[in-house]
Amino acid sequence: MGGFFDAPAKRAELEKSEAQISEPDFWNDQEKAQKIVQQRSRIEKALAQQENFETGISDAEVLFEFAETDENSVRELENLIIRLDKETSEAETQSLLSGETDANNAICSIQSGAGGTDAQDFAQMLLRMYLRWAEKKGFKAEILDEQSGSEAGLKSATFRIEGEYAYGLLATEAGVHRLVRISPFNSGGSRETSFASMFVSPEIDENIEVEINDKDLRIDTYRSSGAGGQHVNVTDSAVRITHIPTNTVVTCQNQRSQLQNRVVAMNVLRSKLYEIELEKRRADSAELEATKQDISFGSQIRNYVLHPYRLVKDTRTKFEVTDVEAVLDGEIDEFIKEFLLFKKGKS
Repeated sequence: MGGFFDAPAKRAELEKSEAQISEPDFWNDQEKAQKIVQQRSRIEKALAQQENFETGISDAEVLFEFAETDENSVRELENLIIRLDKETSEAETQSLLSGETDANNAICSIQSGAGGTDAQDFAQMLLRMYLRWAEKKGFKAEILDEQSGSEAGLKSATFRIEGEYAYGLLATEAGVHRLVRISPFNSGGSRETSFASMFVSPEIDENIEVEINDKDLRIDTYRSSGAGGQHVNVTDSAVRITHIPTNTVVTCQNQRSQLQNRVVAMNVLRSKLYEIELEKRRADSAELEATKQDISFGSQIRNYVLHPYRLVKDTRTKFEVTDVEAVLDGEIDEFIKEFLLFKKGKS
């Protein structure tokens, strides 16, 4: 465990952070202070995580001794090993995240591509996959906007995932996804290929300045669409904001008022413009190349095949699994980890 926990180094970092925080002029620079406080919080969590691992290992040693004669101890030991294995894998994945915004929350957008109704249905399948993933991670998920498909599924959806390292983890999912299956929308039972894309931006706080001029914005309001219910909007409360210089469009319709929708939409726009600026700085790398390509054949980062065989395969890392249902139910941690390892190997 010392390989990626490195407790002595983290304790030294913690002492350094504590010394900085105790300085009388610490809060003079709010932006710098916030970063240091956040860094301290992450170090404290990492150290607490290691203590839990050490306790778990000690417990395992005791249970191992009793397991020879006690069946209950055998079951407890098996459950403990499964838990420690999962937590160790998660900690190893986090150790691969060191980007400036990796620890931030994530703003995600899914867009249906080539494939008509099948693609719109696939977009909804991807949305469910990421919401289930977030639920299993204990993250908070909030749908900010949905544009329903003409017959089924979604044309597009924007959602926010709140959790530690949400952006760093989900950024690995950015790109085009491809589905191959027998279409449920085709009476002839033919095999269809459809596409949808995922774009991810880090949610940024107020301390990060993103220059947005009012003259560069076009703000439209329209009537929200949805399933209805007691909170359905009956006024033109949905908001669409277009940043003209970059042709970046964001929409929000799921808040209770036009003002709230506008505030959320502006936050999403700030995050997207920040990501665009980061992408410019990374122009020499192909890290986000998949997000720039057409949402069609040849540009996908992952294939989901339901017919004639069953397989999910990442085209970047070549990692694959045959349990398609589990993947579509949110079991994507191994894909995330494999890509982080792949990216580290290329750096």
